[in-house]
Formats: sequence, structure tokens, C-alpha cells
Amino acid sequence: MVKKSPNPTDKHVGARVRMRRMMLGMSQEKLGDSLGLTFQQVQKYEKGTNRIGASRLQQIANILEVPVSFFFEGAPNNSNSQSGFGEAASPSYVSDFLATSDGLALTRAFMRIKTPKLRRRIVDLVEQIAAEED
Repeated sequence: MVKKSPNPTDKHVGARVRMRRMMLGMSQEKLGDSLGLTFQQVQKYEKGTNRIGASRLQQIANILEVPVSFFFEGAPNNSNSQSGFGEAASPSYVSDFLATSDGLALTRAFMRIKTPKLRRRIVDLVEQIAAEED
């Protein structure tokens, strides 16, 4: 039996659920309790293994205090429609980064730095370190 891989849109929506939950400092268990589910079911949603139905997604949006559209921002576009209409999607690496605990912690800390010159110096430092890694 061949194992089917998750749909890219389901993975994206799940990653956005995870990112928002982590932004709020909410555990999978707490989200699951609010939905009447186990934390394992929340894990499956976040990985895109299980699809999130429309009514469940509305529940999650209410709990996480975002509009349903939040979960689709930057989603892969599989349609054959012409491009150039609507907003440009964020690169997936941005949402992938923000969905990690390190990415979220780094972003939160960076946003607390009020001095623009200091923020710029930090960006320059990180770029130099990354260039040395190449």
C-alpha cells in the first residue's frame, strides 16, 4: 500500500495554524481542548496529514483570533488562472521560518529592538555569518 503525501495546501494551512498557535504561546493540548480534540489530532492538522474541514477551520480561526483567510495567505496556487492579479504570495521560507520556535523567538526579540541602526547592524551581522557558511 502506497502512502499518500499531504496536499501542499493542507500542509500550508496546517503550518499557519501552528505558527499562529505558537505566536499566542498556546500548546497543542490547549488548542485541542478548545476544539474537543486530542493534541495528536492537532498535530495531524498542523502537519497537513489530516485535512481541516470548513467548520473546524472557522472554529480554529475564532480560537486563534484571526480571520479564516489568514490560513491561506501565501498558499501554493495550483490554479491555471493568469498571474498578476491580487497580492503576491510570501515566499514559503518565510512562513516555514515563522512556524519554528527559533524563528518565532528570533522575530519576537528582533521586533522589541527599537533602534533602527541597531536592527540594521544585526541584519548585517547575520548576513555576514550566512555568507561565511556558503
